[in-house]
Amino acid sequence: MASILIVDDEEDIREMLSYNLSRENHQVRAVENGLACLKAVNESKPDLILLDVMMPEMDGIEVCENLKASTENQDILICFLTARSEDYSQIAGLESGGDDYVTKPIKPKVLISRINALLRRKEATNPVVQVTSKELKINREKYLVEKDGLEIQLPRKEFELLALLVSLPNHVFKREVILEKVWGTDIIVGDRTIDVHIRKLREKIGNQSISTVKGIGYKFND
Repeated sequence: MASILIVDDEEDIREMLSYNLSRENHQVRAVENGLACLKAVNESKPDLILLDVMMPEMDGIEVCENLKASTENQDILICFLTARSEDYSQIAGLESGGDDYVTKPIKPKVLISRINALLRRKEATNPVVQVTSKELKINREKYLVEKDGLEIQLPRKEFELLALLVSLPNHVFKREVILEKVWGTDIIVGDRTIDVHIRKLREKIGNQSISTVKGIGYKFND
């Protein structure tokens, strides 16, 4: 059983999701907008958030970025709900720190399957607490990164990607391995998503830290 927060401005969707998830014995709470979501997380941190992308006042992307900016919320799983068929909302959601997305109209069985996959993947996360290189310290339990003694805030996927690369310094990780380890086999993302995350990491930890091996993948230079 997991605690799940539903965030959607459509009442019928909130009711439908609450009903189906409660039947799976999950502890469910539903709110109608992004601001209410942030308030609910402050009151009681959920295991997973089902987060609508298109909402008034504060959209789902902004909510996700706000949550992931806080170290204590890094481990909350976020699955976006979107009515859009364009790649933009899906890519933007994943790049902002989301873990998966489901397009509307939502099929309850498909959604429950995706949620279960996310929860299993979280449980199977590498239990190593701390990975250390010459310049970096990565605490996987607290989702903290330090470079030369200074703390760096990273969204969840950037953190997982960096932790993977640093776990084997100078080892070349193929793109397909990065996709499997960081995003899992249940989500389809393209090379562009990896490249964007690598670019953001380089901006935060230094361009020389991560090398591109053309046509193969990436490695962390120790």
